[in-house]
Amino acid sequence: MKRTAWIVAPLLTLLALAPAHLSAGATLASQTVGDKTKEGAEKTKDAIVKGTKVAVAKTKEGLSKTGEVMTDAWITTRVHERFVGEDLLKDSDISVKTNKHVVTLNGTVMGRAGRARATTVAKQTEGVNRVVNQLTIGAKRLD
Repeated sequence: MKRTAWIVAPLLTLLALAPAHLSAGATLASQTVGDKTKEGAEKTKDAIVKGTKVAVAKTKEGLSKTGEVMTDAWITTRVHERFVGEDLLKDSDISVKTNKHVVTLNGTVMGRAGRARATTVAKQTEGVNRVVNQLTIGAKRLD
């Protein structure tokens, strides 16, 4: 009988402690699930905010003040239009090409002031991110 008591007593102790241990594990598991849910919600919120900021920036970049879409062709045309009335660019032969809002100027201008003015005019044109000036100084080519 004593031998049975030695087997039964630890078994009863183990059974008595098991529910307490399991409930503590359940509490930890529920806290972990809650924490993971909060982390997931924060990551989702951050991703949405970042995506929205990118979309707003792209929209601002792609529309002029008048609501026209600023394609590369639109920018090229606008730069050409702005060159027309410039005194420093008279007798110049300037080719304008635009790729991804980067304007490249090729051709000839009559002097350094004309070269600098062409760059300034192009840079100040709405939608232009950068200007690559490959203009040379000299007389207009006659083909």
